[in-house]
Amino acid sequence: MRRDSKPADPARRRGLLKLALAGAGAAAAPLAPLAGAAAAGVPACPPGAPRPPQPAYGIEGQRKADSGNGMFMNPIVPGDHADPTILKDGDDYYMTFSSFLSYPGAVIWHSRDLLNWAPICAALSQPIGSVWAMDLVKHQGRYFLYIPAGDSIHVIHADNIRGPWSDPVDLKLQGCIDPGHAVGEDGKRYLFFNGVRRVALSDDGLSTAGALEKVYEPWRYPEDWVVEMFAPEGPKLFRRGEWFYLVTAVGGTSGPPTSHMVTAARSRSIHGPWQDCPANPIVRTRSADEPWWSRGHASVFEGPGGDWWMIYHGYENGFRTLGRQALLEPVEWTSDGWFRARGGTLSRPLRKPRGGQLSPAGQALSDDFSSNRFGVQWSFFAPGADEMLRARYDGKGLVIKGKGSSPADCSPLTCIVGDRDYEVSVVLDISEGAQGGLLLYYSQRAFCGIGFSPAQMFTYQCSEEQSWMRQNVAAGTIHIRLTNRSNVVTYHYSRDGAAWVKHPWQMEVSGFHHNVFGGFMSLKVGLYSAGSGEVRARQFSYRGLTPA
Repeated sequence: MRRDSKPADPARRRGLLKLALAGAGAAAAPLAPLAGAAAAGVPACPPGAPRPPQPAYGIEGQRKADSGNGMFMNPIVPGDHADPTILKDGDDYYMTFSSFLSYPGAVIWHSRDLLNWAPICAALSQPIGSVWAMDLVKHQGRYFLYIPAGDSIHVIHADNIRGPWSDPVDLKLQGCIDPGHAVGEDGKRYLFFNGVRRVALSDDGLSTAGALEKVYEPWRYPEDWVVEMFAPEGPKLFRRGEWFYLVTAVGGTSGPPTSHMVTAARSRSIHGPWQDCPANPIVRTRSADEPWWSRGHASVFEGPGGDWWMIYHGYENGFRTLGRQALLEPVEWTSDGWFRARGGTLSRPLRKPRGGQLSPAGQALSDDFSSNRFGVQWSFFAPGADEMLRARYDGKGLVIKGKGSSPADCSPLTCIVGDRDYEVSVVLDISEGAQGGLLLYYSQRAFCGIGFSPAQMFTYQCSEEQSWMRQNVAAGTIHIRLTNRSNVVTYHYSRDGAAWVKHPWQMEVSGFHHNVFGGFMSLKVGLYSAGSGEVRARQFSYRGLTPA
Protein backbone atom coordinates (compact mmCIF):
# COMPACT_ATOMS: atom_id res chain seq x y z
CA MET A 1 0.00 0.00 0.00
CA ARG A 2 1.16 3.50 -0.73
CA ARG A 3 0.18 6.88 0.65
CA ASP A 4 1.35 10.21 -0.65
CA SER A 5 0.25 13.81 -0.18
CA LYS A 6 -2.66 13.70 -2.59
CA PRO A 7 -5.85 14.61 -0.70
CA ALA A 8 -7.88 11.54 -1.68
CA ASP A 9 -5.28 8.91 -0.83
CA PRO A 10 -4.95 9.09 3.00
CA ALA A 11 -8.61 8.30 3.67
CA ARG A 12 -8.52 5.35 1.26
CA ARG A 13 -5.37 4.02 2.88
CA ARG A 14 -6.80 4.38 6.38
CA GLY A 15 -9.83 2.39 5.29
CA LEU A 16 -7.63 -0.35 3.85
CA LEU A 17 -5.58 -0.47 7.05
CA LYS A 18 -8.74 -0.84 9.12
CA LEU A 19 -9.96 -3.69 6.94
CA ALA A 20 -6.60 -5.43 6.95
CA LEU A 21 -6.36 -5.26 10.74
CA ALA A 22 -9.96 -6.22 11.44
CA GLY A 23 -8.83 -9.84 11.70
CA ALA A 24 -9.91 -12.91 9.82
CA GLY A 25 -12.18 -13.96 12.67
CA ALA A 26 -14.21 -10.74 12.71
CA ALA A 27 -17.64 -11.38 11.26
CA ALA A 28 -19.38 -8.50 9.54
CA ALA A 29 -21.98 -7.04 11.91
CA PRO A 30 -25.44 -6.56 10.39
CA LEU A 31 -26.41 -2.92 10.06
CA ALA A 32 -29.78 -2.03 11.51
CA PRO A 33 -31.56 1.01 10.07
CA LEU A 34 -31.93 4.16 12.17
CA ALA A 35 -35.45 5.44 12.33
CA GLY A 36 -37.22 8.74 12.80
CA ALA A 37 -35.61 12.05 13.62
CA ALA A 38 -32.36 10.39 14.66
CA ALA A 39 -31.85 9.06 11.13
CA ALA A 40 -31.91 12.62 9.85
CA GLY A 41 -29.40 13.72 12.48
CA VAL A 42 -31.98 15.67 14.49
CA PRO A 43 -32.56 14.59 18.10
CA ALA A 44 -36.21 14.14 18.95
CA CYS A 45 -37.71 16.83 21.21
CA PRO A 46 -41.28 16.23 22.42
CA PRO A 47 -43.66 19.22 22.35
CA GLY A 48 -43.36 21.25 25.52
CA ALA A 49 -40.09 19.58 26.57
CA PRO A 50 -37.56 21.83 28.31
CA ARG A 51 -34.82 23.23 26.12
CA PRO A 52 -31.54 21.29 26.44
CA PRO A 53 -28.76 22.97 28.46
CA GLN A 54 -27.03 25.67 26.46
CA PRO A 55 -23.27 26.31 26.27
CA ALA A 56 -21.49 29.39 27.50
CA TYR A 57 -20.16 31.92 25.01
CA GLY A 58 -16.83 33.72 25.04
CA ILE A 59 -14.66 35.63 22.57
CA GLU A 60 -16.67 36.90 19.57
CA GLY A 61 -19.65 34.86 20.72
CA GLN A 62 -17.79 31.58 20.26
CA ARG A 63 -19.06 28.80 22.47
CA LYS A 64 -16.85 27.64 25.30
CA ALA A 65 -16.86 24.83 27.87
CA ASP A 66 -16.44 26.75 31.14
CA SER A 67 -19.82 27.99 32.37
CA GLY A 68 -18.20 30.12 35.08
CA ASN A 69 -20.28 28.54 37.85
CA GLY A 70 -18.21 25.47 38.63
CA MET A 71 -19.76 23.47 35.79
CA PHE A 72 -18.91 22.87 32.14
CA MET A 73 -20.51 21.66 28.93
CA ASN A 74 -18.74 19.76 26.17
CA PRO A 75 -16.99 20.26 23.81
CA ILE A 76 -13.91 21.61 25.55
CA VAL A 77 -12.33 22.54 22.19
CA PRO A 78 -15.11 23.11 19.63
CA GLY A 79 -14.71 22.31 15.96
CA ASP A 80 -12.39 19.96 14.11
CA HIS A 81 -10.08 18.69 16.87
CA ALA A 82 -9.90 14.95 16.33
CA ASP A 83 -7.64 12.33 17.92
CA PRO A 84 -6.60 14.38 20.97
CA THR A 85 -3.25 13.57 22.56
CA ILE A 86 -2.65 15.20 25.93
CA LEU A 87 0.51 15.76 27.97
CA LYS A 88 0.52 16.64 31.69
CA ASP A 89 3.70 18.62 32.35
CA GLY A 90 3.70 19.76 35.97
CA ASP A 91 0.83 22.23 36.38
CA ASP A 92 0.51 22.64 32.60
CA TYR A 93 -1.40 20.55 30.09
CA TYR A 94 -0.64 20.48 26.38
CA MET A 95 -2.73 18.93 23.65
CA THR A 96 -2.65 18.56 19.90
CA PHE A 97 -4.93 17.03 17.29
CA SER A 98 -4.88 15.54 13.81
CA SER A 99 -4.29 18.33 11.29
CA PHE A 100 -4.63 16.26 8.10
CA LEU A 101 -3.75 18.27 4.96
CA SER A 102 -3.60 21.68 6.65
CA TYR A 103 -0.17 23.32 6.91
CA PRO A 104 1.31 24.69 9.09
CA GLY A 105 -0.11 21.94 11.29
CA ALA A 106 0.14 20.03 14.58
CA VAL A 107 -1.08 23.05 16.53
CA ILE A 108 -0.29 22.72 20.24
CA TRP A 109 -2.85 23.99 22.76
CA HIS A 110 -2.27 24.89 26.41
CA SER A 111 -4.43 24.80 29.55
CA ARG A 112 -4.02 24.78 33.33
CA ASP A 113 -7.59 23.75 34.21
CA LEU A 114 -8.57 21.33 31.35
CA LEU A 115 -11.50 23.55 30.30
CA ASN A 116 -9.91 26.69 28.93
CA TRP A 117 -7.53 25.95 26.06
CA ALA A 118 -5.63 28.30 23.76
CA PRO A 119 -3.25 27.56 20.85
CA ILE A 120 0.39 28.46 21.42
CA CYS A 121 2.28 27.25 18.32
CA ALA A 122 2.22 25.08 15.22
CA ALA A 123 4.89 22.42 15.64
CA LEU A 124 4.95 21.13 12.05
CA SER A 125 5.63 23.43 9.10
CA GLN A 126 7.11 21.01 6.55
CA PRO A 127 4.49 19.16 4.45
CA ILE A 128 4.97 15.40 4.89
CA GLY A 129 1.48 14.19 3.95
CA SER A 130 -1.86 13.96 5.72
CA VAL A 131 -1.26 14.13 9.48
CA TRP A 132 -3.39 11.76 11.55
CA ALA A 133 -3.51 10.82 15.26
CA MET A 134 -0.23 11.81 16.93
CA ASP A 135 1.27 11.29 20.38
CA LEU A 136 2.74 14.18 22.37
CA VAL A 137 5.15 13.10 25.11
CA LYS A 138 7.94 14.40 27.32
CA HIS A 139 10.91 12.19 28.13
CA GLN A 140 13.98 13.20 30.13
CA GLY A 141 13.28 16.90 29.68
CA ARG A 142 12.67 16.82 25.91
CA TYR A 143 9.35 17.03 24.08
CA PHE A 144 8.55 14.56 21.30
CA LEU A 145 5.70 14.46 18.81
CA TYR A 146 5.21 11.15 16.97
CA ILE A 147 3.38 11.76 13.70
CA PRO A 148 1.82 9.35 11.20
CA ALA A 149 2.01 10.91 7.72
CA GLY A 150 3.27 10.12 4.24
CA ASP A 151 2.99 6.30 4.65
CA SER A 152 5.34 6.29 7.64
CA ILE A 153 5.77 7.42 11.23
CA HIS A 154 7.80 10.56 11.82
CA VAL A 155 9.06 12.25 14.97
CA ILE A 156 9.89 15.86 15.74
CA HIS A 157 11.36 17.10 19.01
CA ALA A 158 11.99 20.32 20.93
CA ASP A 159 13.57 21.45 24.18
CA ASN A 160 10.80 24.03 24.61
CA ILE A 161 7.17 23.13 23.94
CA ARG A 162 6.72 26.44 22.12
CA GLY A 163 9.55 25.59 19.74
CA PRO A 164 11.57 25.68 17.72
CA TRP A 165 10.71 22.11 16.73
CA SER A 166 13.10 19.97 14.74
CA ASP A 167 12.63 18.84 11.17
CA PRO A 168 10.76 15.53 10.88
CA VAL A 169 12.76 12.31 11.28
CA ASP A 170 11.33 9.37 9.34
CA LEU A 171 11.22 6.21 11.48
CA LYS A 172 10.52 4.17 8.31
CA LEU A 173 7.53 2.35 9.78
CA GLN A 174 5.12 1.68 6.95
CA GLY A 175 1.54 0.49 7.40
CA CYS A 176 1.21 1.96 10.90
CA ILE A 177 -0.99 4.71 12.30
CA ASP A 178 -1.91 6.12 15.72
CA PRO A 179 1.42 5.91 17.62
CA GLY A 180 1.26 5.64 21.41
CA HIS A 181 4.50 6.14 23.36
CA ALA A 182 5.28 4.20 26.53
CA VAL A 183 8.22 3.60 28.85
CA GLY A 184 8.43 0.09 30.27
CA GLU A 185 9.39 -1.06 33.74
CA ASP A 186 12.87 -1.59 32.28
CA GLY A 187 13.15 2.09 31.35
CA LYS A 188 13.07 1.26 27.63
CA ARG A 189 10.92 3.21 25.18
CA TYR A 190 8.26 1.74 22.90
CA LEU A 191 5.73 2.85 20.31
CA PHE A 192 2.37 1.07 20.07
CA PHE A 193 0.23 1.26 16.92
CA ASN A 194 -3.12 0.26 15.55
CA GLY A 195 -3.48 -3.45 15.60
CA VAL A 196 -2.32 -3.51 18.53
CA ARG A 197 1.36 -3.73 17.50
CA ARG A 198 4.58 -2.45 19.05
CA VAL A 199 8.15 -1.53 18.20
CA ALA A 200 11.06 -0.76 20.51
CA LEU A 201 12.70 2.66 20.26
CA SER A 202 16.27 3.78 20.75
CA ASP A 203 17.02 5.63 23.97
CA ASP A 204 16.88 8.98 22.18
CA GLY A 205 13.50 8.13 20.66
CA LEU A 206 14.65 9.00 17.14
CA SER A 207 14.99 5.53 15.64
CA THR A 208 13.59 2.03 16.06
CA ALA A 209 15.43 -0.69 17.97
CA GLY A 210 13.62 -3.83 16.92
CA ALA A 211 10.99 -5.37 14.72
CA LEU A 212 7.29 -4.52 14.63
CA GLU A 213 5.28 -7.17 16.52
CA LYS A 214 1.69 -7.81 17.52
CA VAL A 215 1.38 -7.75 21.32
CA TYR A 216 -2.35 -7.81 22.12
CA GLU A 217 -5.58 -9.12 20.63
CA PRO A 218 -8.08 -6.31 21.28
CA TRP A 219 -11.40 -6.86 23.02
CA ARG A 220 -14.28 -7.56 20.63
CA TYR A 221 -17.81 -6.25 20.94
CA PRO A 222 -20.89 -8.42 20.25
CA GLU A 223 -21.38 -9.14 16.56
CA ASP A 224 -24.89 -7.67 16.43
CA TRP A 225 -23.76 -4.17 17.47
CA VAL A 226 -24.17 -1.52 14.76
CA VAL A 227 -20.65 -0.23 14.05
CA GLU A 228 -18.52 0.79 11.09
CA MET A 229 -15.90 -1.98 11.44
CA PHE A 230 -13.66 -3.54 14.10
CA ALA A 231 -10.66 -1.23 13.41
CA PRO A 232 -8.59 -1.45 16.64
CA GLU A 233 -6.65 1.81 16.81
CA GLY A 234 -5.52 4.75 18.94
CA PRO A 235 -3.55 2.88 21.64
CA LYS A 236 -2.65 5.18 24.56
CA LEU A 237 -0.76 3.86 27.56
CA PHE A 238 -0.19 5.09 31.11
CA ARG A 239 1.04 3.64 34.37
CA ARG A 240 -0.74 3.85 37.72
CA GLY A 241 0.56 1.91 40.69
CA GLU A 242 1.63 -1.59 39.70
CA TRP A 243 -0.39 -1.61 36.47
CA PHE A 244 0.15 -0.47 32.91
CA TYR A 245 -3.15 0.49 31.29
CA LEU A 246 -3.75 0.23 27.54
CA VAL A 247 -6.66 2.33 26.25
CA THR A 248 -7.78 1.67 22.68
CA ALA A 249 -10.59 2.49 20.27
CA VAL A 250 -12.59 -0.04 18.29
CA GLY A 251 -15.67 0.17 16.08
CA GLY A 252 -14.56 2.75 13.53
CA THR A 253 -14.40 6.51 13.95
CA SER A 254 -17.18 7.36 11.46
CA GLY A 255 -20.01 5.41 9.86
CA PRO A 256 -23.06 4.76 12.08
CA PRO A 257 -23.43 7.04 15.14
CA THR A 258 -22.96 4.03 17.46
CA SER A 259 -19.58 3.02 16.00
CA HIS A 260 -16.57 4.30 17.96
CA MET A 261 -15.94 3.29 21.59
CA VAL A 262 -13.31 3.32 24.35
CA THR A 263 -11.92 0.04 25.70
CA ALA A 264 -9.28 -0.79 28.31
CA ALA A 265 -6.83 -3.55 29.20
CA ARG A 266 -4.05 -3.79 31.80
CA SER A 267 -0.85 -5.65 32.57
CA ARG A 268 1.80 -5.59 35.27
CA SER A 269 4.44 -5.49 32.52
CA ILE A 270 4.76 -3.50 29.32
CA HIS A 271 5.37 -6.89 27.71
CA GLY A 272 2.00 -8.31 28.81
CA PRO A 273 0.03 -10.44 29.13
CA TRP A 274 -2.87 -7.98 28.86
CA GLN A 275 -6.23 -8.62 30.48
CA ASP A 276 -9.41 -6.97 29.19
CA CYS A 277 -11.48 -4.74 31.44
CA PRO A 278 -14.64 -6.67 32.43
CA ALA A 279 -16.68 -3.46 31.99
CA ASN A 280 -15.67 -2.86 28.33
CA PRO A 281 -16.58 -0.69 26.56
CA ILE A 282 -15.78 2.12 28.97
CA VAL A 283 -17.47 4.67 26.69
CA ARG A 284 -19.84 4.13 23.78
CA THR A 285 -22.61 6.04 22.03
CA ARG A 286 -25.53 3.63 22.42
CA SER A 287 -28.25 5.57 20.59
CA ALA A 288 -28.44 8.02 17.72
CA ASP A 289 -30.61 10.19 20.00
CA GLU A 290 -27.56 11.05 22.13
CA PRO A 291 -25.88 14.47 21.66
CA TRP A 292 -22.45 13.02 20.77
CA TRP A 293 -21.86 10.31 18.19
CA SER A 294 -18.97 7.87 17.70
CA ARG A 295 -17.22 8.72 20.97
CA GLY A 296 -13.75 7.20 21.14
CA HIS A 297 -9.97 7.52 20.81
CA ALA A 298 -9.37 8.34 24.48
CA SER A 299 -6.45 9.28 26.68
CA VAL A 300 -6.78 8.84 30.46
CA PHE A 301 -4.81 11.12 32.80
CA GLU A 302 -4.68 12.78 36.20
CA GLY A 303 -6.28 16.20 36.61
CA PRO A 304 -4.76 19.20 38.41
CA GLY A 305 -6.51 18.34 41.70
CA GLY A 306 -5.72 14.63 41.74
CA ASP A 307 -8.99 13.48 40.19
CA TRP A 308 -8.90 11.54 36.90
CA TRP A 309 -10.28 12.34 33.46
CA MET A 310 -10.36 11.15 29.91
CA ILE A 311 -10.29 13.17 26.70
CA TYR A 312 -11.59 11.77 23.44
CA HIS A 313 -13.43 12.93 20.32
CA GLY A 314 -16.95 12.64 18.96
CA TYR A 315 -19.28 14.00 16.30
CA GLU A 316 -21.99 16.42 17.40
CA ASN A 317 -25.47 15.10 16.64
CA GLY A 318 -26.64 16.74 13.41
CA PHE A 319 -23.32 18.59 12.89
CA ARG A 320 -20.84 16.18 11.37
CA THR A 321 -19.75 19.21 9.31
CA LEU A 322 -17.87 20.50 12.39
CA GLY A 323 -15.69 17.38 12.44
CA ARG A 324 -14.79 15.37 15.50
CA GLN A 325 -14.65 17.61 18.57
CA ALA A 326 -12.66 17.27 21.80
CA LEU A 327 -14.71 15.98 24.75
CA LEU A 328 -13.83 15.71 28.46
CA GLU A 329 -15.33 13.14 30.83
CA PRO A 330 -14.64 12.37 34.52
CA VAL A 331 -13.15 9.01 35.46
CA GLU A 332 -13.67 7.05 38.70
CA TRP A 333 -11.33 4.35 39.97
CA THR A 334 -12.95 1.20 41.36
CA SER A 335 -11.74 -0.93 44.27
CA ASP A 336 -10.45 -3.62 41.90
CA GLY A 337 -8.14 -1.21 40.09
CA TRP A 338 -10.19 -0.49 36.99
CA PHE A 339 -11.60 2.86 35.90
CA ARG A 340 -15.07 3.76 34.71
CA ALA A 341 -16.49 6.79 32.93
CA ARG A 342 -18.87 8.99 34.95
CA GLY A 343 -20.20 11.48 32.38
CA GLY A 344 -23.10 9.53 30.91
CA THR A 345 -24.08 10.75 27.46
CA LEU A 346 -22.54 14.22 28.10
CA SER A 347 -26.01 15.71 27.63
CA ARG A 348 -25.91 17.57 30.95
CA PRO A 349 -23.46 20.02 32.58
CA LEU A 350 -20.62 18.33 34.50
CA ARG A 351 -18.68 19.54 37.52
CA LYS A 352 -15.38 21.09 36.45
CA PRO A 353 -12.04 19.47 37.35
CA ARG A 354 -10.69 20.20 40.83
CA GLY A 355 -7.71 22.48 41.28
CA GLY A 356 -6.02 24.11 38.35
CA GLN A 357 -5.71 27.74 37.43
CA LEU A 358 -7.86 29.74 35.06
CA SER A 359 -6.13 30.02 31.69
CA PRO A 360 -6.96 31.75 28.40
CA ALA A 361 -9.76 30.14 26.40
CA GLY A 362 -9.82 30.05 22.61
CA GLN A 363 -8.73 32.91 20.42
CA ALA A 364 -10.30 35.69 18.43
CA LEU A 365 -10.67 34.65 14.81
CA SER A 366 -11.18 38.16 13.46
CA ASP A 367 -7.94 39.17 11.78
CA ASP A 368 -6.72 42.49 10.39
CA PHE A 369 -3.72 40.65 8.87
CA SER A 370 -1.23 42.91 10.60
CA SER A 371 0.61 39.92 12.10
CA ASN A 372 1.39 36.35 11.11
CA ARG A 373 -1.24 33.89 12.38
CA PHE A 374 -0.34 30.96 10.16
CA GLY A 375 -0.65 27.66 11.97
CA VAL A 376 -2.46 28.86 15.09
CA GLN A 377 -5.37 30.04 12.90
CA TRP A 378 -4.76 29.95 9.16
CA SER A 379 -3.39 27.08 7.12
CA PHE A 380 -3.16 26.15 3.45
CA PHE A 381 -5.10 23.08 2.38
CA ALA A 382 -2.99 20.39 0.68
CA PRO A 383 -0.01 22.69 0.15
CA GLY A 384 3.00 22.13 -2.03
CA ALA A 385 6.51 22.22 -0.58
CA ASP A 386 6.87 25.97 -1.22
CA GLU A 387 3.27 27.00 -0.59
CA MET A 388 4.18 29.66 1.98
CA LEU A 389 5.99 31.58 -0.75
CA ARG A 390 2.54 32.50 -2.09
CA ALA A 391 1.75 34.58 0.99
CA ARG A 392 3.16 37.90 2.16
CA TYR A 393 2.09 40.70 4.48
CA ASP A 394 2.38 44.08 2.78
CA GLY A 395 1.22 46.41 5.56
CA LYS A 396 -2.29 46.61 4.13
CA GLY A 397 -3.28 42.97 4.48
CA LEU A 398 -2.32 39.44 3.49
CA VAL A 399 -1.47 39.09 -0.19
CA ILE A 400 -1.91 35.61 -1.68
CA LYS A 401 -0.57 34.83 -5.12
CA GLY A 402 -3.01 33.00 -7.38
CA LYS A 403 -2.74 29.27 -7.98
CA GLY A 404 -4.79 26.95 -10.17
CA SER A 405 -8.03 28.07 -11.75
CA SER A 406 -10.71 27.59 -9.06
CA PRO A 407 -11.16 26.65 -5.38
CA ALA A 408 -10.67 22.99 -6.34
CA ASP A 409 -7.00 23.32 -7.25
CA CYS A 410 -5.71 26.49 -5.58
CA SER A 411 -4.90 25.28 -2.01
CA PRO A 412 -7.20 27.78 -0.28
CA LEU A 413 -6.38 29.33 3.06
CA THR A 414 -8.62 27.74 5.71
CA CYS A 415 -9.70 28.36 9.28
CA ILE A 416 -11.40 25.93 11.71
CA VAL A 417 -14.71 27.06 13.20
CA GLY A 418 -16.51 25.46 16.13
CA ASP A 419 -19.95 27.08 16.25
CA ARG A 420 -23.22 25.82 14.82
CA ASP A 421 -24.18 29.36 13.83
CA TYR A 422 -21.76 32.09 12.79
CA GLU A 423 -21.07 34.93 10.41
CA VAL A 424 -17.79 35.81 8.68
CA SER A 425 -16.86 38.65 6.38
CA VAL A 426 -13.77 39.79 4.54
CA VAL A 427 -12.61 42.54 2.20
CA LEU A 428 -10.69 41.40 -0.89
CA ASP A 429 -8.62 43.46 -3.33
CA ILE A 430 -8.43 41.48 -6.56
CA SER A 431 -5.84 42.19 -9.23
CA GLU A 432 -6.10 41.58 -12.97
CA GLY A 433 -5.87 37.90 -13.83
CA ALA A 434 -6.94 36.81 -10.34
CA GLN A 435 -10.10 35.38 -8.85
CA GLY A 436 -10.73 35.38 -5.11
CA GLY A 437 -13.56 34.72 -2.74
CA LEU A 438 -15.01 33.34 0.47
CA LEU A 439 -15.79 29.63 0.87
CA LEU A 440 -16.97 26.87 3.09
CA TYR A 441 -14.38 24.24 2.27
CA TYR A 442 -14.26 20.55 3.20
CA SER A 443 -11.92 19.34 0.47
CA GLN A 444 -11.26 19.76 -3.24
CA ARG A 445 -14.31 17.49 -3.69
CA ALA A 446 -16.69 19.35 -1.37
CA PHE A 447 -16.96 23.13 -1.17
CA CYS A 448 -19.26 26.06 -1.88
CA GLY A 449 -18.93 29.83 -1.95
CA ILE A 450 -18.79 32.93 -4.08
CA GLY A 451 -15.83 34.54 -5.79
CA PHE A 452 -14.95 37.53 -7.92
CA SER A 453 -12.57 38.67 -10.61
CA PRO A 454 -12.22 42.41 -11.26
CA ALA A 455 -15.18 42.10 -13.67
CA GLN A 456 -17.36 39.12 -12.72
CA MET A 457 -18.96 37.17 -9.86
CA PHE A 458 -18.70 33.36 -9.70
CA THR A 459 -20.93 30.98 -7.74
CA TYR A 460 -19.72 27.61 -6.49
CA GLN A 461 -21.96 24.82 -5.26
CA CYS A 462 -21.51 21.06 -5.29
CA SER A 463 -17.77 21.67 -5.75
CA GLU A 464 -18.00 23.31 -9.15
CA GLU A 465 -18.81 26.65 -10.67
CA GLN A 466 -22.45 27.14 -11.58
CA SER A 467 -21.66 29.00 -14.79
CA TRP A 468 -25.32 29.82 -15.46
CA MET A 469 -25.17 32.14 -12.41
CA ARG A 470 -22.12 34.10 -13.53
CA GLN A 471 -22.76 37.85 -13.36
CA ASN A 472 -20.91 40.96 -14.40
CA VAL A 473 -19.81 42.77 -11.22
CA ALA A 474 -17.05 45.39 -11.21
CA ALA A 475 -15.12 44.21 -8.17
CA GLY A 476 -11.53 45.36 -7.92
CA THR A 477 -12.37 45.61 -4.22
CA ILE A 478 -15.24 43.55 -2.83
CA HIS A 479 -16.77 42.98 0.61
CA ILE A 480 -18.17 39.46 1.14
CA ARG A 481 -20.26 38.16 4.03
CA LEU A 482 -21.16 34.53 4.72
CA THR A 483 -23.75 33.50 7.31
CA ASN A 484 -24.09 29.87 8.37
CA ARG A 485 -27.26 29.10 10.34
CA SER A 486 -27.28 25.39 11.27
CA ASN A 487 -25.82 24.38 7.91
CA VAL A 488 -27.91 26.79 5.81
CA VAL A 489 -25.60 29.32 4.17
CA THR A 490 -26.45 32.83 2.97
CA TYR A 491 -24.10 35.17 1.10
CA HIS A 492 -24.04 38.95 0.76
CA TYR A 493 -21.62 41.15 -1.14
CA SER A 494 -20.94 44.85 -1.40
CA ARG A 495 -18.65 47.12 -3.36
CA ASP A 496 -18.41 49.76 -0.63
CA GLY A 497 -19.22 47.95 2.63
CA ALA A 498 -22.45 49.91 3.05
CA ALA A 499 -24.92 48.79 0.37
CA TRP A 500 -25.19 45.01 0.54
CA VAL A 501 -26.67 42.67 -2.07
CA LYS A 502 -28.02 39.28 -1.04
CA HIS A 503 -26.84 36.48 -3.28
CA PRO A 504 -29.90 34.73 -4.77
CA TRP A 505 -28.84 31.20 -3.73
CA GLN A 506 -28.99 29.95 -0.14
CA MET A 507 -27.10 26.69 0.16
CA GLU A 508 -27.61 23.70 2.48
CA VAL A 509 -24.33 22.05 3.47
CA SER A 510 -25.14 19.42 6.12
CA GLY A 511 -23.82 16.66 3.84
CA PHE A 512 -20.30 18.12 3.56
CA HIS A 513 -18.60 15.66 5.91
CA HIS A 514 -16.57 12.46 6.05
CA ASN A 515 -19.42 9.95 5.68
CA VAL A 516 -20.14 11.47 2.26
CA PHE A 517 -16.74 12.64 0.99
CA GLY A 518 -14.15 10.80 3.11
CA GLY A 519 -11.03 12.44 4.47
CA PHE A 520 -11.96 12.65 8.21
CA MET A 521 -11.97 16.47 8.12
CA SER A 522 -14.46 19.32 8.72
CA LEU A 523 -16.14 22.14 6.85
CA LYS A 524 -13.89 25.17 7.30
CA VAL A 525 -14.07 28.83 6.34
CA GLY A 526 -11.78 29.41 3.37
CA LEU A 527 -10.26 32.29 1.43
CA TYR A 528 -9.07 31.51 -2.06
CA SER A 529 -6.83 33.08 -4.66
CA ALA A 530 -6.76 31.53 -8.14
CA GLY A 531 -5.45 32.56 -11.53
CA SER A 532 -2.36 34.51 -12.53
CA GLY A 533 -2.81 37.60 -10.34
CA GLU A 534 -2.98 38.24 -6.61
CA VAL A 535 -5.66 38.69 -3.96
CA ARG A 536 -5.19 40.86 -0.87
CA ALA A 537 -7.33 39.90 2.16
CA ARG A 538 -8.26 42.63 4.63
CA GLN A 539 -10.58 43.01 7.61
CA PHE A 540 -11.55 39.39 8.23
CA SER A 541 -14.31 39.33 10.83
CA TYR A 542 -15.89 36.46 12.76
CA ARG A 543 -18.78 36.32 15.21
CA GLY A 544 -20.73 33.46 16.68
CA LEU A 545 -24.51 33.77 16.45
CA THR A 546 -27.07 32.83 19.07
CA PRO A 547 -28.97 29.75 17.88
CA ALA A 548 -32.28 30.66 16.27
